[in-house]
Amino acid sequence: MRALHELEKKMMKVRNHLSGKLLFGKAGDIRDALCFHALTSRAGLSTARQNFVATGSYSDKIVAPYSVYKGKAALSVSPILPTFTKLDSGAIKVDRRGVMLLKFFPAVGERKYDWEKRQLFALSATEVGSMISLGPKDSCEFFHDPSMQSSNAGQVRKSLSIKPHADGTGYFVSLSVVNNILKTNDRVTVPVTSAEFAVMRTAFSFALPHIMGWDRYTNQLPASIVENRSKVVPQLLDSEWDK
Repeated sequence: MRALHELEKKMMKVRNHLSGKLLFGKAGDIRDALCFHALTSRAGLSTARQNFVATGSYSDKIVAPYSVYKGKAALSVSPILPTFTKLDSGAIKVDRRGVMLLKFFPAVGERKYDWEKRQLFALSATEVGSMISLGPKDSCEFFHDPSMQSSNAGQVRKSLSIKPHADGTGYFVSLSVVNNILKTNDRVTVPVTSAEFAVMRTAFSFALPHIMGWDRYTNQLPASIVENRSKVVPQLLDSEWDK
């Protein structure tokens, strides 16, 4: 609420400043207009940003996956945003990189899926780049060890492969998980059409700057349009978003 109150005061100050110039027949400085536009844009999102917390997540979590349901399995994809930390200098730094999370669910009947036996695979920014650059006849494969930096390294191995259909009408998205701890070997394959893959490609392209944290970087209010940066900008940054 304090941040919103300060933002409203800033907007009133700029509005009065512009009104004074118009009243006395003076042309407004473009920087004034830009400042007012930036502040009003942020005011429109003020209610949502009040729910933003220091770790970079929202108290009202948004769930909007893109899902593909097929006969033997289902695939759901959604972005996991990065988390940020504030340094002693006041700068904001990426603490944990974001990913595109793929969830696979095996079918247990007609249009029924076992949500408890889901398998996960998190694509890094570079792996997302490999996926969205695939041509109709291209394929790619990624290997992950979720416990790579722990004593259980090598006990769980995951392999995600994306291979084109022979007739060029889509792709097979397959996940293989070998768990030597549980002594299980699971494989799930979801065929996706060209249209479904096009949706994934477009969504991944849109989400890529967000999982890198670059949207927060580019949406910072420029110092040149803020009269008192030390008071305004930290409040705006505190109400931005991360992972």
